[in-house]
Amino acid sequence: MKRRDFFKTGGMALAGVVLMPHLIESCSSNSKEVSQMLAHFGVSQGDLKKVIAAALEKGGDYADLFFEHTFRNALSLQDGAVNQATSNIDFGMGVRVLCGDQTGYAYVENVNLKEMLNAARTASRIASGGGVSVPVRVTEQIFANFYPVIKSWEEVSVLDKKPYVQKLNDRCFALDSRVSKVTVSLSDETSYILFCDSEGTLCRDYRPMVSLTASCIVEEGGRSENYRSARSFRKGVEFLTDDVIEVIAREVVEGAALMLKAVKPKGGEMPVVMAAGGSGILLHEAIGHAFEADFNRKNTSIFSDKLGKQICDAGINIVDDGTIIGNRGSINFDDEGIASQRTYIVTQGVLTNYLHDRISAKHYGITSTGNGRRQSFRYTPIPRMRCTYMENGNQNEQDIIAEVKNGIYAQNFTNGQVQIGAGDFTFYVKSGYLIENGKLTQPIKDINIIGNGPKALADITMVAGNLKLDDSTWTCGKNGQGAPVTQGLPSVLVKKLTVGGV
Repeated sequence: MKRRDFFKTGGMALAGVVLMPHLIESCSSNSKEVSQMLAHFGVSQGDLKKVIAAALEKGGDYADLFFEHTFRNALSLQDGAVNQATSNIDFGMGVRVLCGDQTGYAYVENVNLKEMLNAARTASRIASGGGVSVPVRVTEQIFANFYPVIKSWEEVSVLDKKPYVQKLNDRCFALDSRVSKVTVSLSDETSYILFCDSEGTLCRDYRPMVSLTASCIVEEGGRSENYRSARSFRKGVEFLTDDVIEVIAREVVEGAALMLKAVKPKGGEMPVVMAAGGSGILLHEAIGHAFEADFNRKNTSIFSDKLGKQICDAGINIVDDGTIIGNRGSINFDDEGIASQRTYIVTQGVLTNYLHDRISAKHYGITSTGNGRRQSFRYTPIPRMRCTYMENGNQNEQDIIAEVKNGIYAQNFTNGQVQIGAGDFTFYVKSGYLIENGKLTQPIKDINIIGNGPKALADITMVAGNLKLDDSTWTCGKNGQGAPVTQGLPSVLVKKLTVGGV
């Protein structure tokens, strides 16, 4: 069996979990699988036991080891030809020790036993509280695979990928004679993950990722505009199809052409219809971060005292989901060995859950929601979103627009930021439309939307039934770490936001 085939279990099968033989002498039913798994990282069962023991030798409540082996490749095209190709390999492991409220963490960029033991003892000293380590429990778990791969990225070369990048470039130019410049990038990533902890579990995962992006410039009458479109999924080479090329090419060219007609509207307070899809950034930035349990545990979130309370209309349900097949934000298990799940944050307008890692879950006396994520083995896991979206309502988008006499329809966003404590946010809207007398009229561009997250959520008065996930290349930054995410939204009416225009 090839190394990648062992990790690349297809279909809704095991993501890769076996018993961790810590403090026991055998695990015979899984000995072959254990050997294959550990061979990838060049470690043995004995090594893992020694490192865990070293991590807990000064006392501690819990310890875990996170191994990562990641391959990254990128291909870019500019001025009609592929002009750059890069590859990178990242390899190493991290040791975490929890002792009461203290966390110790250290990492090494290899898996030499001596250096792993040094890292374990460093983490132990950082977290040491003079406690006594708890007895190890051995637990068998089964995880589903939410990103089955038909053909892995390790099976193809740069020459295999080059025609798809060229085809996307050529299709953009073919769609509109006003296109003057196109850039295309294709990146793929494959991560082998091995996780074990002092509670007795050993988990493996094979995590693929692909992103295809195009941007173009159109020119007419001395004016020029640009637009960008992208798709990103946890998929293998099967992602590269003529259909995805056509969708991205049309979005980027039609979007840039529309910008030639767009104007900046007058600013002020007004109703805003958030279009389905990319408007989900409102949930992620303005609201979602404030639902992450570390902020609430530390009482820095504006929602810290709102658990179990009505925070918006009873027709609103908000979900954070890590189980969508092939989704960029999906994970089979989080970076603490907890199974991914679909978590209702808001149920019928009531704040019912925060997003938890192990630390916050222990603080609240509940089980983790599987949101402990990290950028790489160099970082400790913290509560992070996966795919955050609002469920469908029962309104029609046209009826929602018809309710607005003078306002805007916000369609495409490029970024945003929020102050977690106060909940104040700012979003940059790349494109949209004026709403005049209940109809979409003039295209608009380059405006800011300013508001307060909890208030904006409470001011949502209508929700359409057209939920759409925005499968672009969204990466969330928090505490100096990046994590792949997605978000989505049906069209909603926010009765009042501040629009920064002319």
